[in-house]
Amino acid sequence: MKKSIVKPRSSCQYCRHQLTAIELIPVFSYLIQKGKCRQCKGGISPLYPFMEALNAVLFVLVYLQIGMEWEVLVAWTLVSMLVIITVSDLKYMVIPDKVLLFFLVLIIIERIFIPLSPWWDSLAGGALGFGLLLLIAVISKGGMGGGDIKLYGVIGLAVGVKVTILSFMIATFLGAVVGLTALAFKLIERGKPIPFGPFIAAGTVLAYLYGDTIISLYLSSFY
Repeated sequence: MKKSIVKPRSSCQYCRHQLTAIELIPVFSYLIQKGKCRQCKGGISPLYPFMEALNAVLFVLVYLQIGMEWEVLVAWTLVSMLVIITVSDLKYMVIPDKVLLFFLVLIIIERIFIPLSPWWDSLAGGALGFGLLLLIAVISKGGMGGGDIKLYGVIGLAVGVKVTILSFMIATFLGAVVGLTALAFKLIERGKPIPFGPFIAAGTVLAYLYGDTIISLYLSSFY
């Protein structure tokens, strides 16, 4: 997991065959190659084409929700990061620092030219996201991974305070529901760690795109 995200080119995890351009076409390459490496015939996880297709769907949803505004660039960047860390966390239980650093730089640049209102909301969101999960990690004595802490710092910079808080609430709820369900049906062993990154990703996308609607529906349930 210490490889650069820029070079060398992607390769087969079995035979290290460097993938050509035609082998890197999202979803279609997987279908054309029938889920196998062209060189050694090693199996390719269906997780990859699924997440590639999901990434495309999310890009469309972002555009439909935001429209042709500059903010869509920040949203696409955020979605791309969340898809990558979801795959990494599911496969390896790791959220790579190099991925977070790469997207951190992009988001900082984007927020300089496409600021939130007020402009300091990004800084406050980043501090809140990082600090909140760091506090949980300290209180739970390691119950929260370092990658999750840094990830929420980057997310906070991108979305600000309100969305960060809502994102965390949704992610926690989804994680609890899935975790308890998996335990009830004995899909996982008690005490075995569950990657939190995918729930963070889901919570962030929902809060970012539909946060106002979710809050309105929640408040309306009291009336």
